[in-house]
Amino acid sequence: MSQRIALVTGGAQGIGLACAEALAEDGCQIVLADIKPSVHAAAETLGGIGHEVDMGDPDAIDRLFDRVEDAVGPVAVLVNNAGIANPGDFLSYSLAQFRRVLDVNLIGVFHATQRAARTMVAQSIKGAVVNMSSINAQVAIPAIPAYCASKGGIMQLTKAAALALAPHGIRVNAVGPGSIDTEMMAGVNANPEALKMALSRTPLQRIGTAREVGDTVAFLASDKASYITGETIYVDGGRLGLNYVV
Repeated sequence: MSQRIALVTGGAQGIGLACAEALAEDGCQIVLADIKPSVHAAAETLGGIGHEVDMGDPDAIDRLFDRVEDAVGPVAVLVNNAGIANPGDFLSYSLAQFRRVLDVNLIGVFHATQRAARTMVAQSIKGAVVNMSSINAQVAIPAIPAYCASKGGIMQLTKAAALALAPHGIRVNAVGPGSIDTEMMAGVNANPEALKMALSRTPLQRIGTAREVGDTVAFLASDKASYITGETIYVDGGRLGLNYVV
């Protein structure tokens, strides 16, 4: 992994930053992309470069890759982590809300993967793409219909891209987190009853850490996973295997 350029989207904080930290420890040169201005400071902590980008804008994605390739070189590891949930009531959920989530979580992932892969193929780079899925690719929450749809789409996009790019030596996998100790879980962690409910659905009886997700991403991006492609690895403490709650 030494000196391979790794681009992590949604990398300013949380799981994205944890992915970047794990990849940096494996020797990757880090580039972070995020819609938040704090991406610059986050990248600096890893000796990398930060770019402010809306990953729901295909033109902005193209400009991002152009800038990265001009400044540091071709991306060999792409982590498609940027995502939004945009919760709301199902009956009043607008098409604009739904489309915005898919623009970032699914269409943006497709476009970034395609753009990265074109350069990898042109330069004979046997790269790796890791998409951020979710247990909500398999289960669902009624208040986040677009998010659930996008993560189900990520599961299938990961398989399709893996098959398409395998002849070029490019691997594509996904990671599906369960309940992870991030900003999104802060409200649950602060509410004993909500935390109790979350743990009741988690056989390992604890909330996962962002770094545990990051380490899984780094593994899939590395040569240790050289014979793995088209898979989604769930980092969920056993949740998806749980048949019932006692």
